[in-house]
Amino acid sequence: MKVAITGCNGRVGRRVVKLALEQGHTVLGVDVAHSLPSQDPWLSNSEYTFKQADLTNFEVVLDILAGCEAVITLAACPNPGDFKVNAHNGNVVISWNILRACAELGINRVAQASSVNVMTMCFSHKPRLYYFPIDELHPCEPDEPYGLSKVISEMQADTIVRRYESMKIASLRLSWSIPQKSIAQKHNENRAKDLWAYVQEDSGAQAFVLAIEDNDRWSGHERFFIAAPHTAVEEDTQSLVAQHYPDVHVKEGKMPVGTQGLLDCSKAARLLGWYHSDELSQR
Repeated sequence: MKVAITGCNGRVGRRVVKLALEQGHTVLGVDVAHSLPSQDPWLSNSEYTFKQADLTNFEVVLDILAGCEAVITLAACPNPGDFKVNAHNGNVVISWNILRACAELGINRVAQASSVNVMTMCFSHKPRLYYFPIDELHPCEPDEPYGLSKVISEMQADTIVRRYESMKIASLRLSWSIPQKSIAQKHNENRAKDLWAYVQEDSGAQAFVLAIEDNDRWSGHERFFIAAPHTAVEEDTQSLVAQHYPDVHVKEGKMPVGTQGLLDCSKAARLLGWYHSDELSQR
């Protein structure tokens, strides 16, 4: 399958390119930045081509995606920046251009990078969390432009599939993507806002590739949390909740055991067949 991967030069995008090539796909990498140096050996694969493009231009997006059978889109400002307009405006335009171009071109398989920051997480002024563990039904009430842009990109996907019913769009709410859990363990200061969560980067990449596979377990637009099943800290999760979130309700029968995480990824397991693995960091 010919797959376009936007944001291919980013930390997550590079791992998605690597995995897609390993699984036999023909990959078109797209990024606003120049192609990366060839120290990533998979970039010399004959099934990989690169195009530099400004994805805020709809006509450019239409031209680049023509002939592709699936799109994995990670092109975005990865944080709120100065918390003013750039992250919001750029992300909202890029996500709509890609989704609308896919509809125009008949590309029915799309996976887009959303974020756990659709909720009030690490970039927020203060948390607005209502229950643990958090699933895809939890309210999304960001107080900053990056999280808002991701909420809007998910709403855009809802809108597109209403009109183009053959399309399948997965919005993957990725946690902090890192090479190894040990990195998260070294940076635990002030991580309560992030719920001490992370995802091993190659395991996260797997979710994107699974989301564009032929799969009759879901249709339309679905949101998925993508995170490790356990926190990155050794402290008991119940103790962390009691200390940092004493007023947040824990759902009946869902009290975390040991270092069990506070993001519920069971939907990704059920519909995508995705399960987190730290062992992929050894590849």
